[in-house]
Amino acid sequence: MVDRAYALFEEQQQARGIDLNVVKEKLKSLKIETPSWGYGDSGTRFKVFQKEGVPRTPFEKFEDAAQVHAVTGLAPSVAIHIPWDKVEDYGKLRSHAESLGLSIGAVNPNLFQEDEYMLGSVTNADAKVRQKATAHLLECVDIAKETGSRDLSLWFADGTNYPGQGHIRQRKTWMLESLTTMYQAMTPEMRMLIEYKCFEPAFYHTDIADWGMAYNLAQKLGPQAEVLVDTGHHLQGANIEHIVAYLLDEKRLGGFHFNSRKYADDDLIVGTVNPYELYLIFYQILDAARAQDAAIRQNVEQIAYMIDQSHNIEAKIPAMLRSVLNVQTQFAKALLINHEEVAEAANRNDVLAAEHAVRRPFEFDVTPLLVAIREEQGLPADPMQAYLNSSYGKNILVRGKGGASW
Repeated sequence: MVDRAYALFEEQQQARGIDLNVVKEKLKSLKIETPSWGYGDSGTRFKVFQKEGVPRTPFEKFEDAAQVHAVTGLAPSVAIHIPWDKVEDYGKLRSHAESLGLSIGAVNPNLFQEDEYMLGSVTNADAKVRQKATAHLLECVDIAKETGSRDLSLWFADGTNYPGQGHIRQRKTWMLESLTTMYQAMTPEMRMLIEYKCFEPAFYHTDIADWGMAYNLAQKLGPQAEVLVDTGHHLQGANIEHIVAYLLDEKRLGGFHFNSRKYADDDLIVGTVNPYELYLIFYQILDAARAQDAAIRQNVEQIAYMIDQSHNIEAKIPAMLRSVLNVQTQFAKALLINHEEVAEAANRNDVLAAEHAVRRPFEFDVTPLLVAIREEQGLPADPMQAYLNSSYGKNILVRGKGGASW
C-alpha cells in the first residue's frame, strides 16, 4: 500500500513538473537543532509541573535528544543554555554527545535569572552589573570554543516597565558596547545570532524589540552577526515570512527558534497553531535558494533551524519528536511549490492563479513521500510510534522527579 501510495503521489507531482528525486535529497539534508532545556522541567512563568524521568544532568539531556535523532534522522545537534547546562568539563560533554551521534550546537547565554538583572543586564544603569553580564557573554564564547559550536544565540530580557525608568538611547549604546566586546572575542568561524522580542518580561519598552533593531546591531557589529527569528516573538498579525524574505535579501538571516503561539510567546509545539505560516516561511527560503545572487543562496545554506519550546504539560521526548516532524512536514510541502508557475502567474498579474500555485502544495498529503525517504535512510516509517513502542520512556522513569530545570 505504501509503494502504491508513493507511486500515485509521484505521478501527481511529475504532472506538475516536480522532480521528486530532487525533493527527496533536499528533505534528507534538513537538520533541526533541538534545545537541551526542552528535555528538562520547564514551562510557564506561573508553575513548572515536574515530570518523572526528566534528565538530571546535561549528559542525560543529550541521551534523550539522541532518541529523537535516532528515529527521525533530523536532529543531530543540541543547543545548550548556560548556566542551565554548566559542567566542569565541556570537552567531556562534547565527547559524550559525539558518542551518541550528536554534536553540541548553539551556546545560549542566560542574562535574565540573576537577581542583579531585574532592571537589565548589559543595559543596566549599574556599571558593575553591565560588566558582570558582559563577562558572562565572554564566558559563553570560551565555552563555544571548547564545544566546537559555531553559533552564539543571544536573547535579552532587558527593557523597562515605565516611562522614565531607563534612558532608552543610553541603553542602546550600552547594548552595542557589550555586543562589540563579545564580537571581538569570537573566532572567525563563529556567528552571533541576535534575537528580538516585542515585549515580555518588560512591558513599556524592550531594548531589542524587533527584527529591525536586531538587524541594525548586526550591521554595526560586522558580517559574523546575523538576526535570529523566533516565531513566537512578534506582535499579533505580524507577517513573519515578509521579515524572513527581507533578511534573506540583506543576507542577514542567521536562523530560527521554532515554536507556535496563539496570543504571545506561548512556546507551543511548532506547527500546531498556524502550520500555514511555517509553510510560507519555507516558501520564502526556498525561493531565495533560487536567487541569482550567490550571497543570498549562501545565506540560505547557513540558516540554523532550531527549536525553542517549553514543554510544560507534554511528555518531553514525544513533544520534541512532534516538533521536528511538524517542521519536516511543512518543509516537504514547501518543496513541492512550482516556483516557475508562481512567477508566471504573478508576472501576468493573475492574483488568484499565483495564490493557488503557492497554496496548492500545502493541501497535499506528503505522508507517502516522508515514508519513502525514511525507508531509504533506514529509519522507522512512523518515528513517533517507533519511540512509543521502545522501552526508553519506561526505562528513564528510574530518574524519578526533580531533574534538571530552569
